[in-house]
Amino acid sequence: MSKRGWLLFLAMAVIWGIPYLLIRVAVRQLDPGVLVLGRTLPTALVLLPLIASRGQLPLLRRNFFWIATFAVVEFGVPWFLMSTSEKHITSSLTSLLICAVPLFAVVAQRIRRTEDHINARRLVGLAIGALGVAFLVGLDLHGGSLKWISLMLIVGLGYTIGPIILVTKLAHVPGPVVVAGATSFVALCWVPWSIAHWPQHISGETWSCVAVLSMVCTGGAILTFFELVKEVGSTRSVVVTYFNTAIAVVLGIAILNEPLTAGIMVGFPLVLVGCILATSSNRSLTVAV
Repeated sequence: MSKRGWLLFLAMAVIWGIPYLLIRVAVRQLDPGVLVLGRTLPTALVLLPLIASRGQLPLLRRNFFWIATFAVVEFGVPWFLMSTSEKHITSSLTSLLICAVPLFAVVAQRIRRTEDHINARRLVGLAIGALGVAFLVGLDLHGGSLKWISLMLIVGLGYTIGPIILVTKLAHVPGPVVVAGATSFVALCWVPWSIAHWPQHISGETWSCVAVLSMVCTGGAILTFFELVKEVGSTRSVVVTYFNTAIAVVLGIAILNEPLTAGIMVGFPLVLVGCILATSSNRSLTVAV
């Protein structure tokens, strides 16, 4: 990847490594649907006036179908399913299942036959990254069930399709227009549900988590991810999920005083190596796929 691609990649790793901790805190008081509204509405209220002042509303209207489709598959449905699942399965299992996204992306690339051929180096990187994540979070299925695991696999599928839509249908649309339209559409869809499930009390801690999730982990993240997908392609971009898990584990140790296990000590370097290999260019050992 280019230097710009790596900077965007690292920024996404940090921004999307934070939500696991914030969601865990927020869902103690908020229904998952209310949390989706809280993550999208503030971003929409900030960006809609911005694109209106730039005269970009017609561009939003012309591309609304694909913007709305992207919104639904990337976060409108996945965020609700993820927050719901985290009430029933561990954060470790959630992280591990999300890390299936790069593998889904490889399958999608094989079906679509676009971008580069997937060479042996990148396939090895995906495998090493998956192994590293397994060490990081462990293969503890305690408290899990087929139902919640299946929901998380749907989340992973959405995270795979979203970047493909960005590359194939929305690459010509400025990032702020996509994010403004997507967050507005999702927020509008979740308003009725949120009214019916609004909690009696929301603490300052929960409000703070929602604010960061909205402005940093939603608005800022999607704008950054939009540029990352355009820079490195949809397949390489989703490899950031490996690094996300590593960041989430580090935050757990630093903030929640979780133990520094042997699995973490072995897994973290594997994740780093896997990321480097899986995002490398095709220079040799190309396999026909």
